[in-house]
Amino acid sequence: MINMILVDDHRAVAEGTKALLEQDGRFFVHICSDESGIYGIMETTNIDILLIDLYMPGLNGVELSKRILDNFPHARIIIYTGFDLGQHFNLIVETQVSGFISKSASREQIVNAIEAALRDEVVIPIQLFRQLRRGPMVSAVPKEGKLSDINLTKREVYILMAISEGRTNKEIAQQLNYSQRTIEYSITNLFDKLQVKSRTEALSKARKYQLLPIVHIDD
Repeated sequence: MINMILVDDHRAVAEGTKALLEQDGRFFVHICSDESGIYGIMETTNIDILLIDLYMPGLNGVELSKRILDNFPHARIIIYTGFDLGQHFNLIVETQVSGFISKSASREQIVNAIEAALRDEVVIPIQLFRQLRRGPMVSAVPKEGKLSDINLTKREVYILMAISEGRTNKEIAQQLNYSQRTIEYSITNLFDKLQVKSRTEALSKARKYQLLPIVHIDD
């Protein structure tokens, strides 16, 4: 039996993945929606591997993985995301996780990634493999701090995506079902995190440091 923790704030998605993995009896999956429940399980249960969503409210999967590895250095972690992995490849690798997989992957692909991680190996999609270089890689690091210090929430990522599509604060508020004032406050916080003063600067910096997924927002 392979004991797993699946960390995803979308309960329906998590339950679907759990059912997918447990169907042949080889896996037992614990679901956590945030950081709070993880450590209790890991302290009382022998967890073989964790599957962690990249984007979650308050704390992204990369930062959460770092915290877990600080407390459990031998933990095996796979980053699990619905966003384009190529945008985050270098950052994820630097986190020293045991692998990464797309939420659009088939059951066979997910199982292969898990089995590889348990053997201390990693499955890399060919398009990501081609990004590897023989020489040392230079990480994109802002002058004012490390890229990992920029910790965006899911709402802030969505707002950046909406800004990139030219949406107004009012339109973003309607799409997210928040007040316009709440969106304006979120944008102010976002500008503070990125240390910019305008939408144009925010988009430029987000693209430069690969903080903006290559996806579009449906109307």
